[in-house]
Amino acid sequence: MHTRDWIEHRRADGERVGWMRPEGDGFVPVDLLGRDRAPALDWLSAEELLDELGIGYLAEPYLLERADGAPIRVRIVEVSTEGIRVKLDDFGAIDGPRVNFELRWPMPPELRTWSPEADAITGWPGA
Repeated sequence: MHTRDWIEHRRADGERVGWMRPEGDGFVPVDLLGRDRAPALDWLSAEELLDELGIGYLAEPYLLERADGAPIRVRIVEVSTEGIRVKLDDFGAIDGPRVNFELRWPMPPELRTWSPEADAITGWPGA
């Protein structure tokens, strides 16, 4: 994906929270997963939206539909414009096997935000 003309946005503490992609007379706020978070806005509104979003969504569970069609619950380990690395959600277990998956950036369709309905699909606790 072409990101050359995107403008990096960092919050006050220096943490990158996304980009603003020029579009027409405005700027589309883009999160760290490469998702457009709103249509084109004025500069200040785009900055405010990215600041409000922060990076907390990276700590949330996600649903990954594997190549064989089996959905699994994962957590994001690392994200950059080079790719997204997720791991099987082990609920913080320190003695279990580490199962990682490398995905392309921006966030591909097989990776989706987790929802309560996903518990029933995957059979994870809480279903």
